[in-house]
Amino acid sequence: QVQLVESGGGLVQAGGSLRLSCAASLSIFSFNAMGWYRQAPGKQRELVAYMPSAGSPNYADSVKGRFTISNDNARNTVYLQMNSLKPEDSAVYICYARGGRLLVEVRGQGTLVTVSS
Repeated sequence: QVQLVESGGGLVQAGGSLRLSCAASLSIFSFNAMGWYRQAPGKQRELVAYMPSAGSPNYADSVKGRFTISNDNARNTVYLQMNSLKPEDSAVYICYARGGRLLVEVRGQGTLVTVSS
């Protein structure tokens, strides 16, 4: 059973930064892609950023230039660096992994990010 554990969420003022972490129980080379969704109350889930095992990272237009996804293969961890945060970035951020050894997409429990104005 693959597990993904997120951390790093919290309360931050607009314009501030946070770095989210997602630790996988398997090598991230086990997956074809890892990334982050976010889910805000009353809104549809949004794909924020993902990193394919081969290829370049991809970002939602709403976060391009502000968020950066990266990984640390030795720690089996994917990060989401979030800068210039806005109140509309407030949401539960959920890490996911798909493909490779996985038959279905696996998601973490999520970490809450709240950006105050």
